[in-house]
Amino acid sequence: MDRRNHTLIAYFSMEIAVDSELPTYSGGLGVLAGDTLRAAADQGVPVVGVTLVHRKGYFHQSIDGNGNQTEAPEEWSPEKKLEPLAPVVTLELERRTVHLRAWRYRIRGVSGAEIPVLFLDTDLAQNAPEDRALTDQLYGGDHHYRLRQEALLGMGGLAILRALGHWELRSYHMNEGHSALLGLALLEERQGDDDEGEKTSATDCELVRRHCIFTTHTPVPAGHDQFPLDQVRSVLGDARTEKLIGLGCCNEGTLNMTSLALFFARYVNGVAMRHGEVARGMFPHYPIRSITNGVHSPTWTSDSFQELFDREIPDWRFDSLNLRYAMQISVDRIREAHEAAKALLLDEVNRRTNAGFKPDVLTIGFARRATPYKRADLLFHDIERLRRIAREVGPLQVVYAGKAHPNDGAGKDMIRRVFDAARSLEGAVPTVYLPDYDVALGRILCAGVDVWLNTPQKPQEASGTSGMKAALNGVPSLSILDGWWIEGCVEGVTGWSIGESAEVESDAASEANSLYEKLEKEIMPLYYEHPERFGEVMRSAIALNGSFFSARRMLLQYLHNAYQL
Repeated sequence: MDRRNHTLIAYFSMEIAVDSELPTYSGGLGVLAGDTLRAAADQGVPVVGVTLVHRKGYFHQSIDGNGNQTEAPEEWSPEKKLEPLAPVVTLELERRTVHLRAWRYRIRGVSGAEIPVLFLDTDLAQNAPEDRALTDQLYGGDHHYRLRQEALLGMGGLAILRALGHWELRSYHMNEGHSALLGLALLEERQGDDDEGEKTSATDCELVRRHCIFTTHTPVPAGHDQFPLDQVRSVLGDARTEKLIGLGCCNEGTLNMTSLALFFARYVNGVAMRHGEVARGMFPHYPIRSITNGVHSPTWTSDSFQELFDREIPDWRFDSLNLRYAMQISVDRIREAHEAAKALLLDEVNRRTNAGFKPDVLTIGFARRATPYKRADLLFHDIERLRRIAREVGPLQVVYAGKAHPNDGAGKDMIRRVFDAARSLEGAVPTVYLPDYDVALGRILCAGVDVWLNTPQKPQEASGTSGMKAALNGVPSLSILDGWWIEGCVEGVTGWSIGESAEVESDAASEANSLYEKLEKEIMPLYYEHPERFGEVMRSAIALNGSFFSARRMLLQYLHNAYQL
């Protein structure tokens, strides 16, 4: 049956955060995907999202008193939240037929429009046990497991779309390289069943390329998925492997998924201006543009600020650029809304940790994936200096959160170092680490701290979006000049930079010194001695950064620059 569906854009992402109760994401990539689709629903853009169901989620994080992280499955039942869809499609993997179905979640926008998100699932009785588990774990298992998952996402995802009648699609957006085998599936679809690898023509590739968009998020070479060709041959078969070799996407005996996505993409972009420059250096043969990430304003604005904006800027939910008019809101009202958001955070912190955090103390927040380049411990580079600042300039309290991937030993060490520092600073700078960081906790944390801290090693921060969420709630950033903050930092107006240049290579000692200087001589005196002026910085963070770094603006750039509508 050729039942046509008039959706025009398919958005593929290995993880999509659609609901705080659904563990279908691990962090920034999935949250960005969810925010993109929420913005599409707000604007009535005809998009369908495609991802995997991840029946065991990413993982539940537990942290003991010494900072040791342990993981447990985050099992959930899609039947409770998702709508089952009837079509079942098949894909040949490892010379076995794998059956695949989809569940649907509907994202409803402020205008009433709905965006469907398809969650692919192999937990079907007709599949072999090892195939039934392929849609269980997000970023779990080994390279073999990951390759099969990526085949399901890209190739199985296209098959599901066709089975549901999505034949009029104009653009296929690959959000990171996990779905790059979509390009191969589109090529096979165009060539038909009788094609052989050596017959692939430049014309066929170009006709596929006209419809594909690729967004890369990884400025570190090691972060791009690569699979040995013998593994590719085992999973995909000889014919497909020879075709991939013929396309030139296999170098030194490996299939590079980023190279494959680049090959098939008409439009390629990084996720911040600086990241675009870095990506062009990594892949000099491709014209890589930049579209800086944004966040979905209604989702990440705290209840107290939503109430304030509803009164003062009634159209802000429909057009986030209206947050520019926050400059007309009195500083007192900004501070009142922030005090309410801060009270919610401190209640949560004290309930979880019994740390006794106080509302009148400058509260710093840091919540990122726990991995070495994000340098969660830079704040503790000089424990004694931080102790002296807290003693002589004013009290400080610090909230941390973030998961380390189960296989990232260095990331787990980072969490332990934060715990070690917290013990050293006990009685001087109260510091807590909240486990199981997710969308719900992130919303409270980004809104409730007084200053958002971000300390990545340059130039490894592709974009970052947590500081954008903070800005919506009047929380200024203190951040390394990397990723989005190069564009968002107006020194002393929207926040403060750590270091003076984005171009200078990262140096931990120099950057830690800059961090302490900004805290001691600018931020803390402003907070404790000139609260009205600190409130002006809060207001500017909303008006300048909250208004611009939105998913709505980001989506409009994709519509104008990338999608063919």
